[in-house]
Amino acid sequence: MRSIIVTGGTGFIGSHTCLLLLNNGFKLYIIDSEVNSSKNVLGQLSEILNFDSEEFRKKIVFFKGDIRNKNIIENVFETSKEKNEKIEAVFHFAGLKSVRESNILPIKYWDNNVIGTMNLLKTMDKYDCKTLIFSSSATIYEPVKNRKLNEKDKLGPINIYGQTKLVIEDILQGIFNSSPEKWKIANLRYFNPIGAHKSGKIGEDPIGDADNIFPIIIDVANRKLEFLKIFGNNWGTPDGTCIRDYIHIMDLAEGHIAAFKFLLGNKPQIVNLNLGTGKGHSVLELVKTFQLANNIKVPYEFTARREGDTEYLVADNSLAISLLNWIPKFTLYDMCKDGWNWGKIKTKF
Repeated sequence: MRSIIVTGGTGFIGSHTCLLLLNNGFKLYIIDSEVNSSKNVLGQLSEILNFDSEEFRKKIVFFKGDIRNKNIIENVFETSKEKNEKIEAVFHFAGLKSVRESNILPIKYWDNNVIGTMNLLKTMDKYDCKTLIFSSSATIYEPVKNRKLNEKDKLGPINIYGQTKLVIEDILQGIFNSSPEKWKIANLRYFNPIGAHKSGKIGEDPIGDADNIFPIIIDVANRKLEFLKIFGNNWGTPDGTCIRDYIHIMDLAEGHIAAFKFLLGNKPQIVNLNLGTGKGHSVLELVKTFQLANNIKVPYEFTARREGDTEYLVADNSLAISLLNWIPKFTLYDMCKDGWNWGKIKTKF
């Protein structure tokens, strides 16, 4: 059975991608610190895929640990080696991701995101694993107004989180340049993933206070919060709120599988790819679509702009579409419907 390491595999994006990897017949070695997720999601994956306990043990091996500890990563590679299961690739999701928190606690973000990645890369090199799918971000781009961002646009993040992602991409470029005949690397620049798997069994479930907008909308809909704060209604957009490229989490996960297949089927290379829908929707439009799709009220209030926010962030996804034979299928309405299907029942898990 072909084996893959997934760092941050119990998180929002990681868990949905793990679902597709398992569905494609891979064995997974998952590393997660559980700082912002729980391994309980693995049971939900097993339920969706109708695994019995024996199949679960054969296909999922979980290691609780922080990749800043290189010994944990080495332990994973050694375990696979003992089982004679060579690791084919690494899907790297592990890292802190709050824009707001990153500006308050920059050292924490540099330490977790960059040092952790360096440990992972050193260990991959040691064990001759040279294929990497990296969870990057659209926050690495310099903000532009009313124009889609393509992969050749100027890079200039305005928050610490984005800076850590850009530094990691620079490190990966340097590593590739040192051995271009060996490394296969895909930097996947996410825009705004929302929604959930259609089963309602997995979705975005942050530990502690949520920073991303969709879990907050769900908390308001569930009456755990009184109202949603919308940061600014005086942006230069039609309704005054920021415009974002929201992408269904399953479309994003499919993008990872497509990128992996692309790397496997082609010569060593490093590729930067935007994963978004190419369509912009305002924050207010998201809220109204959620209310319409689910027939539920989401009270909101406008407040001051938030440091690190940009007015317009939409992907030019044409390169990903042409290279990967991938295209996002779900609408904003679908995202809101599936996301609430998860949100209204997640307390059962």
